[in-house]
Amino acid sequence: MNAPAKTDEFTSAPPANVYAETVLNVTHYTDRLFRFTMTRPQGFRFRSGEFAMIGLMVEGKPIFRAYSIASPAWAEELEFFSIKVPDGPLTSHLQTIKPGDQVLMRKKPTGTLVLDALTPGRRLYMFSTGTGIAPFASLIRDPETYEKFEEVILTHTTRDVAELQYGFDLIREINEDELLKEIVGDKLRHYATVTREEFPYRGRITDLISSGKIFSDLGLTPLDPATDRGMICGSAEMLKDTKALLENAGLEEGANSKPAEFVIERAFVG
Repeated sequence: MNAPAKTDEFTSAPPANVYAETVLNVTHYTDRLFRFTMTRPQGFRFRSGEFAMIGLMVEGKPIFRAYSIASPAWAEELEFFSIKVPDGPLTSHLQTIKPGDQVLMRKKPTGTLVLDALTPGRRLYMFSTGTGIAPFASLIRDPETYEKFEEVILTHTTRDVAELQYGFDLIREINEDELLKEIVGDKLRHYATVTREEFPYRGRITDLISSGKIFSDLGLTPLDPATDRGMICGSAEMLKDTKALLENAGLEEGANSKPAEFVIERAFVG
């Protein structure tokens, strides 16, 4: 098993159009999930909610996968939230990184989970499962989100309670940041559910939307295209089913080139 590439292995000559950045911090949440931060290249620009191709040198070759940038566009460091796949071509190596190691990143970010792809609305729903919360970790820490929406509802569904911790950490970090706390105020609501353990809110987000339970739990009316906007990130099945529910409610899918009522990130599943 190859260890992650160390600093001196490719700092002097990373592949063309690729940054080589230093790992700053790593937090392991469970045997399936971890979070890490790395240095941000000088001049690297992205919109909150976009993803980048990040990777490692493995057996002398760069391996890349799409990862949502979990830090907001204003942050000095780049943050990512990842699953651990024992036999994954990249994640089997990425999950062993430590501070001081280096990670590759291609220079051009992209993605559809951006505010520009939505038409104006009053309430923004962010529907996520698993590591699909990552782009929303960026957006809920971006002041522009709260300039455009009166209410932001972050939903996060996982199998087990322990897998929700990253989301709870995000909310705590916002509340502990004096500037963000003032900007966010009471506009952000966090709706966390699990499917396999006892918890105050249980069930798949699609079932909770279908039954209307999410709306009764939050004291809200059902989805309305006149006021509500949505972003979806998660497994392939979750994307398909949530998209159908939003369309049944009258919301239209948008894109960077044609903003509308909801958007989906199809570049990867998490």
